[in-house]
Amino acid sequence: MEFLDVLELITDQYKLIVTVIALLLFPVLLKLTKKLLEQAIKGKVDLHRKYRAELLLKIILAFVMLCLVLVFWGIELRGLLVLGSSLFAMLGVALFAAWSLLSNLTAFLLMFIQNDCRVGFWVRIVDGANHIEGRIVEMGLMNVVLEHIDGHRVIYPNNLFVTRPVLVLNAEPKPSKALAVKRIIGPKKS
Repeated sequence: MEFLDVLELITDQYKLIVTVIALLLFPVLLKLTKKLLEQAIKGKVDLHRKYRAELLLKIILAFVMLCLVLVFWGIELRGLLVLGSSLFAMLGVALFAAWSLLSNLTAFLLMFIQNDCRVGFWVRIVDGANHIEGRIVEMGLMNVVLEHIDGHRVIYPNNLFVTRPVLVLNAEPKPSKALAVKRIIGPKKS
């Protein structure tokens, strides 16, 4: 009789049991994703980029676990299909729409895993006939901050940084000599 009572308790409280299992499984999956992230990294990486990428992966993992728990709590399949199609559309926008803020976050993850450009590297970003040169000062979730040789800072969106050709320079570029232009207004004073 005792076994049947335990079995009945489990069948009555399966939602709570699945939730507890998901909560216990979350830290294990989080450690596993951190290990996979560290294996995907090539070479050195600064701590701020690593922290931001781990935070983003933690949010994604928590969202997936929450969706799985909601399935066991009785959310209808139709509701999950709407949620899934919305997520799919959002990810499509994040990956392919250059104007989207989500594309900057996706590009941050791509830059983090690729790790060919790091803080301190001198780069030249080629955009058609124009280019921007500078030393990478910061690589944030939304943009890359370049410091030009003249001391000016350029804030460049991550999605453009990923989609434009980037030359990693061997040395600091030489300052460009701008043409001195005199502007004369009115007649020349004698």
